[in-house]
Amino acid sequence: MFSNGQLVFAGIFLVCFIIAAIFVYKKDAALHKRVYKGSYWVLVVFLSFIAALFAIKFYLKG
Repeated sequence: MFSNGQLVFAGIFLVCFIIAAIFVYKKDAALHKRVYKGSYWVLVVFLSFIAALFAIKFYLKG
């Protein structure tokens, strides 16, 4: 399906991308803690809303 050259390129690209993403995240970690303080509550509310939708779906179905 893919040639050896394409697989090697994809592997090298993936490793470099992950390293770059980790480096940039660590560089901006202090800024993220200050700017996005309390953002976990948004995630909790979103997941609760999705869970409520599934609960309503199963309650009305059965």
